Amino acid sequence: MPKLHHMTRRTLLAAGAGALAAPLVARRAAAASTLRYGHNNETASVAGAQADWFAEALGTSSGGEIAVQVFPNSQLGKLQELAEAVSLGTIAFSHNTAGALGSLYPPFAALDTPYLYRDVGHLMAVTDVESPVMQELNQGLIAAANVRVIYAHYFGRRNLTCSKPVLSPADLAGTKIRAVPFPIYTAAVEGMGAVAVPVDWSEVPTALATGVVQGQENPVNVVLNVKLYEVQSHLMLTGHMSNAEVVVMNEDAWQALGPAGQDAVREAAAATREKATNAILDNEAAETQQLRDLGMTVIGEEDGLDIGAFRASVGKLVSDRFGDDYGDLYAKIAAVG
Repeated sequence: MPKLHHMTRRTLLAAGAGALAAPLVARRAAAASTLRYGHNNETASVAGAQADWFAEALGTSSGGEIAVQVFPNSQLGKLQELAEAVSLGTIAFSHNTAGALGSLYPPFAALDTPYLYRDVGHLMAVTDVESPVMQELNQGLIAAANVRVIYAHYFGRRNLTCSKPVLSPADLAGTKIRAVPFPIYTAAVEGMGAVAVPVDWSEVPTALATGVVQGQENPVNVVLNVKLYEVQSHLMLTGHMSNAEVVVMNEDAWQALGPAGQDAVREAAAATREKATNAILDNEAAETQQLRDLGMTVIGEEDGLDIGAFRASVGKLVSDRFGDDYGDLYAKIAAVG
């Protein structure tokens, strides 16, 4: 982890050098405005907190000319509704998984393909807004849905939790596991050997408590912050996805800001991307230990977890379903240094 952490910070600093070269000085935007940011996370989570960090940073970088009002906990809608609200301009900002953004522009979902990235540094290089892959995807997203990516931060490695121990895909046969309600996530869960049950995040704790599903998959910080250890006994360190949380903005709202306002957004975005990514990296190992201390049984490769079997099973299903559509994009992602 220390080596990975160091490499990722270096990658981030190098990738964001242009954006971070100027100090965080106040800039005057074209006109005073208040923009709404809706999301589905709890404010205690990094994903939720980073929305507030971005709002504060943008207030500073714009010299107080751009205010951001944040609405957490699905107050303004569920995942799909939030994606559509940014597209329609009902809200200016939201964050979502790349898989969810695939509902607006299908190729975007490829960024959430299981076992796609070499390491966290590779993930962050690919999802930098200046990378060739992200520039291509961003242009398509703007054209298709009137939505642009302003930054993406590391969200963590997604792992499986369940009400029983799981060592291989065979152990999940017939087991209902919650899937994020978008195709790439359904494929991941089915590829792991389970029955995928699409459930919006706002309904997951209840679905687990009532037995509608027997498990779910998420980074450890989410498992801890939402207290899923109270309804799940086992955490399997499958690491099947390394995710970026993608922060998007309505294109009309972006254009209305003018050059000064856009520069202020870029500045706030670069600072928040680095802060949120390092917050996740700094806490992953400690949060896994906290889950152990809270009574979860944590199963890794050293405990018999067959990562190779999961990788092969998931990889076959992903190739069957998405290889024709995303094969060229996967090659471009692999080529990012």
